[in-house]
Amino acid sequence: MKILLVDDDPRLRDLVRLALERADHAVITAADGQSALIHAGREAPDLIVLDIGLPEMDGFEVCRRIRATSDVPILFLTARDDEIDRILGLELGADDYVTKPFSPRELVARVRAILKRTHGAAQRNEASFGALRLDRAAHRAWVGETEVALTSTEFALLDHLITHPGQVRTRRQMVDAQWGAASAVSDRTLDSHLRNLRRKLAEAGAPDAIDTVHGVGMRMGSA
Repeated sequence: MKILLVDDDPRLRDLVRLALERADHAVITAADGQSALIHAGREAPDLIVLDIGLPEMDGFEVCRRIRATSDVPILFLTARDDEIDRILGLELGADDYVTKPFSPRELVARVRAILKRTHGAAQRNEASFGALRLDRAAHRAWVGETEVALTSTEFALLDHLITHPGQVRTRRQMVDAQWGAASAVSDRTLDSHLRNLRRKLAEAGAPDAIDTVHGVGMRMGSA
């Protein structure tokens, strides 16, 4: 897979690049936001590892601009151990984050998990529930005739719920399915993705597509 790595620290950039290359990924690097946008447009990477604390144009703004035209998976690198920054990053369309300092092994594992979710879904065909329809191969979603632009994680969460129609999926089941059983992803991270997913479905005409069963979890509602 082709990965775009964006970080202004040359030592960290080299360390992460080597770890990703050892995991058989092709790595393109950039040291600032403007270069990242150029590479993202020219190279069509399969995933972007994006530092938040970039000079001039921070990672949040880079993510906003990329999300205007692409749903490529984005993993944030952040030195800010602050839940607000994490949630903001996820609401902008990031798929995961790693807090500095981190081990290269952890980063490679997170990258592998995201790619498995996004590219594994492309091996299957379509799924539907009421007016909702997913094209897994094309990574596209519709409510009736209205296409809904979803991030890879939002798409995977909706796919997980549609794959288990009528079943209540606990938060732990949803986190395990999307990030792995050993993941330390918090309920707040899951809630952020679900909140964005519900908003997008509601704007497309399916406000009741996902039900919350209080104290238990989520299930498909009416769509």
